[in-house]
Amino acid sequence: MALVRILQRRGRPRQVVMQLTDRCNARCAQCGMNVTAGGTRGDMDPDTARRVIDRCAALGVEALSFTGGEPFLTGTLLFDLLRHAGQAGIAYLRTGTNGYQFAHPDAPDFTDRVTRLAENLAATPVRNFWVSLDSADPATHEANRGHPGMVAGVSRALPILHAHGIFPTANVALNRHMGGPEALAGQGAAFAAAAREQMTRFFETAAALGFTIANCCYPMSDADREKGAQAVYAATAADARVTFSDAEKLELFKALADVVPRQRSRLRVFTPLCAVHALIGQYSRPAVPGRPCLGGVSFFYVDRRGDCYPCGYRARENMGPFWKLSEARLGGQPHCRACDWECFRDPSELLAPLGDLAGGPVGWRRLLRADRRQLRLWFTDLRYFAACGRFDGRKPPEPEKLRRFAVA
Repeated sequence: MALVRILQRRGRPRQVVMQLTDRCNARCAQCGMNVTAGGTRGDMDPDTARRVIDRCAALGVEALSFTGGEPFLTGTLLFDLLRHAGQAGIAYLRTGTNGYQFAHPDAPDFTDRVTRLAENLAATPVRNFWVSLDSADPATHEANRGHPGMVAGVSRALPILHAHGIFPTANVALNRHMGGPEALAGQGAAFAAAAREQMTRFFETAAALGFTIANCCYPMSDADREKGAQAVYAATAADARVTFSDAEKLELFKALADVVPRQRSRLRVFTPLCAVHALIGQYSRPAVPGRPCLGGVSFFYVDRRGDCYPCGYRARENMGPFWKLSEARLGGQPHCRACDWECFRDPSELLAPLGDLAGGPVGWRRLLRADRRQLRLWFTDLRYFAACGRFDGRKPPEPEKLRRFAVA
C-alpha cells in the first residue's frame, strides 16, 4: 500500500525545507550563518510561517523540515509550528540543533533543562530530531562549535530524551576533522584509507554516545559555485575543513560506500547506498552522471522571508512567496546536479525509480537502462529502511532486524 501511495503522488511536492531563522549561537567554521558572520539576522514571521505550512498541507507535502540557523533560538515558536503542521496533516516533521542546550553538563540545572526540552518535543508530532556532530574527538567538535562540554552533555541527555520517546539522529558532518584534530589528507588510496578510518571512528563515537540513528551530511563549500550552485541557504563556507577537490570527493564517497554497510547493523544509518554510488559515478573520470536532483520538481526550499527556491543552493531562481506557488509550477523534468546537498540528493535517488515505475513506457524504458548495481543497492536500501521502521525517531530500534544487515 505504501508503494501504491507513492506512485499515486507523481507530480506532487513531497518535501519542503523551511528556514525558520538565520540566527545562530555556534561558531562553526564551515557555515556562513555562524555567530561571528555579519549581516542582518532574524526569524521567520509567525504568520508567514503558518502560511507556508498551510500551503504545504494544501499541496500535499509529506515532509517538512524546520531548519536554521539554530531553530531552538526561536523559543516556543518552533514547538507551536510543529503542532500547527501536525494538525494540518503533514506526516513527517523534522528539526534539529547545534547542541547548545547540551553544553555545560555539570551545571546544576542541566537535568531540568534537558527534561524540559524532551517534554516540549514529546508534546509535538515531530518525527525526527537531529543533533549536529563534527568530530569523533569532543575537543575538536567543541572548539569548532563553541559549546563547551556539549559532547559529554549529549551522552547524559540521550537517556532522558529516549525516556520521553525522542530518539535523536546524529548528523555526522563529513569534513577533514571528523576523526579528530589531525586533518584528513593524502592522495588516492592513502586518502581513502584515512577517510575510512576517520568515518569508522565517527560512527563508533555516535553509537557510544547513545545515538540510535545517524545520517551523513556531505561536505558543502563555496567552491561548488564553479559548478553552478549559489547558496541562498548559507550553510556553506570557504573553510578548508569542508573544501575538497573532485578527486578527494571521489575517494571520500568510496570510503563512505565501504563504511556505511559495516555500521548498519548497530546504528540506523539513513545514508542510502544507492545515493553514494551515484556520487561515486559523478566524481569518477570519465563521469557517470546519476539521476538529476528533484529540487524544484518535488522538493523545495523556503527562506525565512517565505520565498521559495528549487533548492537551498539555487539562489538565482526565486519562485516568489511559497503560499503563492501554483500547481502549474510543480512537476517537470529534474535536471540539476550542481551540488551534493544530501537533504535533496539522497531522497532523489531513493524516489527516482518509483517515479520511473509511475512514468509509463518512457519511465519503464529508463528503468530498464539503469545501472544494475545502482538498482541492487536501491533494493537493499529499501529493505534496510523497512528494517529501520523508516527511521521513525519516535521509536526505539529493533536490534534483531538490524543484525540481518551485518557484514564481515
